[in-house]
Formats: sequence, C-alpha cells, structure tokens
Amino acid sequence: MLWPMLALTLAFCGIAVLAVLSVRVYTEVRRLARQVSDSSARISRAADDLERATGPLSAQVGAVRRDEGAAQGH
Repeated sequence: MLWPMLALTLAFCGIAVLAVLSVRVYTEVRRLARQVSDSSARISRAADDLERATGPLSAQVGAVRRDEGAAQGH
C-alpha cells in the first residue's frame, strides 16, 4: 500500500511542477509579445519619420538636377 501512495504523490508533485512551469512560460510569452509589439510600433514611427524627412531632401535633389540640366543646355 505504501508504493501506490508514493507513486500517486510523486505523480501529483510532477503535475504540479509542470503546471507552475507552464504558468511561468505563459507569462514570459505575454511579456515578450508586448515587447515585440512596442518595438514594432517604434520601428513604424521611425520609418514614418524617415519618410517625412526624405521628402524635402528629394525635392532639393530634384531642383539641383534640374539646375544642372539647364546649365548643360538640355
């Protein structure tokens, strides 16, 4: 009678340990997903800022090329 009780106790302890570890994994996955979401939003904002910053620069480059073309007689 001792061995079956010991086996049941060990099985219960093993399942309890697995449950605790699965909760820890779940919380870490949620934290990682939140960090990925924040990083994605930051990258998107940086891309928008870069796009806005290149607008005036491309206009200046276009004006310089037009001026060079006019100076060369094209």
